[in-house]
Amino acid sequence: MTDRRLLRLTGPEKEDFLQGLVTNDITHAPAYAALLTPQGKYLADFFVIPDGDGILLDVAAVQADDLKKRLSMYKLRAKVEINDDPRQVTRGTGAAPDGAIADPRDPALGWRAYGVGSDDDTDWDAIRVAHLVPEAGAELIPNDSYILEHDFERLKGVDFRKGCYVGQEVTARMKHKTTLKKGLRRVVLDGEVPSGTPILMADGREAGVVHTQSGGRGIAYLRFDRVAEGMTADGVSVRVE
Repeated sequence: MTDRRLLRLTGPEKEDFLQGLVTNDITHAPAYAALLTPQGKYLADFFVIPDGDGILLDVAAVQADDLKKRLSMYKLRAKVEINDDPRQVTRGTGAAPDGAIADPRDPALGWRAYGVGSDDDTDWDAIRVAHLVPEAGAELIPNDSYILEHDFERLKGVDFRKGCYVGQEVTARMKHKTTLKKGLRRVVLDGEVPSGTPILMADGREAGVVHTQSGGRGIAYLRFDRVAEGMTADGVSVRVE
């Protein structure tokens, strides 16, 4: 997977350092987690994998440099080193190579491996659409997205019992004190449209945005109070599945 990179954390305080920053409980790693802003907005999502005397972070390549920079800012005097790891990330849904881990988000997402094996011919967009799994750079937008609106609880990417982390207060308040008004829904489209195309109500008001599409279905980010008959995206009929 050339669109992924690995960061490796080492040092005697690496677990405590990471545990106080990310959304999930890394004592149960391998795990899926995110780093948020203090205001609770998404910055990056990644997999946390124990690796000998270190911890690997499997992150989208476009987010790796910024994630490394932000973690370094939080490091202060913590006894932690953050370095790039040259191994290649591979994934598949068939027979897993030795040392692979199950994708912690959903069994349908198969396995991930580091430095072994090779990708298979899985149609990942089709799987993500079928199981409503957001991805960095598509549905997940840094400094904009909220993880609960993007199904991190269902995908086991957030733990509400682990204690404090960056953005925890806002995330907990969204969980316990509010009803979500926006979020992801699977939609059926009568034709393909560019990712990011606005979804309009019959009266022209914007109801949301359509993102990843496969086989006439797509992942849409919608305002729930505007889901109605007659929605379109770039003239194409859209309806919630």
